[in-house]
Amino acid sequence: MTWSAPGRVNIIGEHVDYADGLCLPFAIAERTVVEVSRRDDDRARLTSVFEQGGFDGELAEIGPGSPKGWAGYVAGVLWALREAGHQVGGIDLNVTASVPLGSGLSSSAALECAAAIAVDELFGLGLPRTELAAACIRAENEVVGAMTGGMDQAASLLGAAGHALLIDTRNGDTRQVPFSPADAGLAVVVIDTKVRHALADGQYGQRRAAVEEAVALIGSLRDADLDAVAGLPAEIRPRARHVVTEIERVRLAVALLDQGRIAELGPLLDASHASLAGDFEVSCAELDLAVETARAAGALGARMVGGGFGGSAIALTPLDRVDAVEGAVRAAFGAAGIGEPAVMTAEPSAGAARDA
Repeated sequence: MTWSAPGRVNIIGEHVDYADGLCLPFAIAERTVVEVSRRDDDRARLTSVFEQGGFDGELAEIGPGSPKGWAGYVAGVLWALREAGHQVGGIDLNVTASVPLGSGLSSSAALECAAAIAVDELFGLGLPRTELAAACIRAENEVVGAMTGGMDQAASLLGAAGHALLIDTRNGDTRQVPFSPADAGLAVVVIDTKVRHALADGQYGQRRAAVEEAVALIGSLRDADLDAVAGLPAEIRPRARHVVTEIERVRLAVALLDQGRIAELGPLLDASHASLAGDFEVSCAELDLAVETARAAGALGARMVGGGFGGSAIALTPLDRVDAVEGAVRAAFGAAGIGEPAVMTAEPSAGAARDA
């Protein structure tokens, strides 16, 4: 049988999911598909048609740091569920389709979530999606060693067509927010720069550490204002300022969507990118070029998404300007000697599910 889970695009609320923040992602049509069967032993055999490596070993071999590579995301889910006391045995799993890898659309969470719902059904666990998300987060944090927040997993498991998902990372509460760009004559254009700078992982950890230091000094940034941020040490002040202002931008965005004013999101996207590039310093030349070019070609607003230092940008674009934006971005990348980007439109889609 096969199960699948989507990647996600985050409308706004970047780099705040580990700071008690608010995020507003939506699940996309692009999905990771896994073919899974239950074994009669405690062995996991994990393969992929896309990537080398994998894993073929006993469940007892799985734990923090093992296995390495992409298989850790799947094996980590098995480990996390067993650590939580659930009766999970061996599986054979093969990845047969994937959210574009390294694009900033959260292919890792899609893989985790597809594996989680498959294991949940095959072993009759009957767990709520929130508990499956927690297992996926623990897999990524403790087995893979990537200290990400929980936004990606929640979006992949809880996404709904025609909606974005408001996530309160302080208490785990979620709410479906109406979001149907096509009905408003708009499209969310995703520009995958296909760039991934080597410094990304270490820099992510540094940003998170700076936020945690700010929290230790002034308390939760969810409750802080800019006056409190102004009193922080200079080296961490901009990082905290981004978090505080980004959380407010999410509140404003949700208010607009609740009123059906999608087109007015543009300036908030622009402000988010400026904050990510300036205060948080996680953009790069390729992302900045994609954002600036999309705006000049008619997008209402644009920003980088994901961890940064490469990956993707999004541009909220009138439907009659989508081709112009794509053409302008491709031309700008060519003129700058950057490799060909991948450009697509993203539509709010359903969350993880069994396919067949």
